[in-house]
Amino acid sequence: MKNLYNDSRFRLIIFANIASSIGSGITMIAIPWMLVSSDNGNAVFGYVTISMTIISFIITPFVGNLVDKMSRKKLLIMSEIICFVLLICFSMIGFIGLSYEVWHYMFIYMIGSLYYTIFYPTMFALNQEIFNKNQYKTLNGTMEVQGQLSSVIAGALASILLSRWDLQYILLLDVLTYAAAIYFFLKIPYTKNAVDHSKKALKSNGTEGLSYMLKRPAMFLFLFFSIMPFIGVMISNYLFPVYLADVLKASGSLYGIQGMIYGVGAVVAGILVPIIARKIGNEKTIIYGVITYTVAISFILIANIPVYLSLVFFIAIGNSSSRVARNSFLMDQVPNEIIGRVDSLFRSIGLLVRVVLLAIFTGMVSSGLIIYCFVVLSGILAIASVCIIYSWKKGFELKAKDCDIVVSN
Repeated sequence: MKNLYNDSRFRLIIFANIASSIGSGITMIAIPWMLVSSDNGNAVFGYVTISMTIISFIITPFVGNLVDKMSRKKLLIMSEIICFVLLICFSMIGFIGLSYEVWHYMFIYMIGSLYYTIFYPTMFALNQEIFNKNQYKTLNGTMEVQGQLSSVIAGALASILLSRWDLQYILLLDVLTYAAAIYFFLKIPYTKNAVDHSKKALKSNGTEGLSYMLKRPAMFLFLFFSIMPFIGVMISNYLFPVYLADVLKASGSLYGIQGMIYGVGAVVAGILVPIIARKIGNEKTIIYGVITYTVAISFILIANIPVYLSLVFFIAIGNSSSRVARNSFLMDQVPNEIIGRVDSLFRSIGLLVRVVLLAIFTGMVSSGLIIYCFVVLSGILAIASVCIIYSWKKGFELKAKDCDIVVSN
């Protein structure tokens, strides 16, 4: 742990993540609220979310190939620069005196969504590549703490700025944070690892992730059901603003406070999970995280605002616990030269599930059935909890000979 914190690469990554996470976090809190608050905003936000999920589903396998083939540092910097330029353009709309319209909100939300689609798998693969295996648990826990502390700050700032700042100033703040992130990423010493061609090679056609996991069916099921809390969080990013505005009659500032509380819960998980995982293993930690999330989301409908915010804390604990332990498990088991495609496989499956659920829930919300959306979501998570326990009990092993698969470039 001490060596990790003394590593200059780690510190630069943390600084870069903090910078971009705070700016983009504020914007991605502000834009959904502005969309939901506009005319027919609930339906518009739902359709935008569905559209972006479909786009992410289509491009995720391509992103996975890019992550495995090109410099991960270069890919991160390119994504930061593109967002930097686009958000300057959108911020200038307000500064020259024009009014923002719904389609502006939609495009800004699209920029943020595409940024996340590229950033997270690239950063995940970069971390596995440049750090040692015995550092993974601490690394993933610290990254979760950093990410969620940034979310806490973003939520706190958003709750203030939404009522005091015009959108162009929020976007300008985001632009400045992207500029800082670009600087820190440029400073990271990095050379892409060469692929070992002496081992068995596969043709690089984008299907290696699926082939790899089909040889390990129990592990595949375990990892699939372990992403359900994250899918639930992504779905609730659409449901929560609608539920707060229409059912609990809350203000935009409460939505920012919710994000801050979620961040606190995730920080707690990021601190505790590496300790817990060392004692009981990544697999059991994942299972307990999924169950915690399931219980919390199942009680959300019978809660008043204080209890609702308390449940958000445990929702964060469950999701972050399962994600941190799952990331460590993947880093331990999957070779780095194929991690982008294996990771993109599960991201693609998760996105497909999200598209289906968002399509269903958008129709339900438009019909005034927001409450039943949470009933369906809690039922899905209950099924996932049962299935992840079953797949774990069935057992899986990754034999050493299975790791002798590399991808030719």
